[in-house]
Amino acid sequence: QVQLVESGGGLVQAGGSLRLSCAASGSTRSGDRMGWYRQAPGNQRELVAEIINGRSTNYADSVKGRFTISRDNNKNTVYLQMNSLKPEDTAVYYCHLLDSRYMNYWGQGTQVTVSS
Repeated sequence: QVQLVESGGGLVQAGGSLRLSCAASGSTRSGDRMGWYRQAPGNQRELVAEIINGRSTNYADSVKGRFTISRDNNKNTVYLQMNSLKPEDTAVYYCHLLDSRYMNYWGQGTQVTVSS
């Protein structure tokens, strides 16, 4: 079993920054795919950024150049640094992990609100 605990959400003005953290515990490995998704009201959950095999990264086009995902394997923690935030980035952000058995795990979600 894997548990994911997110932190770092909040309210910020447009153009500001936030950093989200997701601490994983349980049966995790450095090669597990980890990332962040988000869901705004009335929208489907969408991929924001992910780290694959501990090295490669993948970003949604809407956040490229503004968001950076990173991972600290010693702490089993993945981070999402969000800069130049826009009101359209407002959503609940969810941490995600896909393990070697292709089991999906989700965090409880953290609210990010960007005011204009």
